[in-house]
Amino acid sequence: MEIIVTTIASILAIAGVAWAASRLLQLSLCPICSGVAGTWLWMLVARHYGVAVDASMLSTLLGGSVVGIAYQLEKRLAGGRSQLLWKTLFIPAGFAAAYALVASQWALLAAAVLALLLLMAYFLWPRAGEPVSSAAVQDLESKMKNCC
Repeated sequence: MEIIVTTIASILAIAGVAWAASRLLQLSLCPICSGVAGTWLWMLVARHYGVAVDASMLSTLLGGSVVGIAYQLEKRLAGGRSQLLWKTLFIPAGFAAAYALVASQWALLAAAVLALLLLMAYFLWPRAGEPVSSAAVQDLESKMKNCC
């Protein structure tokens, strides 16, 4: 029970700091994402220095971040790329990277990170000659059509 209370308190504290920082510095930060990532980051560092850290809680936080990253990057997919294929490939590779990080499996971590980078290169960058279209551009076009 203590690990859950500590984890939730950490997420809320870091989220509060991130929220305040985003207000003061006018940055676009997701406070909850920052809270979760900050929590697993300090847990990884503490574990590296010999502090006993619950591996299941650490894994849960890392898994949540993997899924969150996949969904955030999904918004930036190049035209014609399958969202389903993106998530089907990215999330398991991200889970492998998270597992490798928690289990100190450095070769697996390197392979998973390489796979993630290759997936991002294919899915996020448009092919040569492919028109670039984004949600932001479409939103602006829509606003311009309806402005007057």
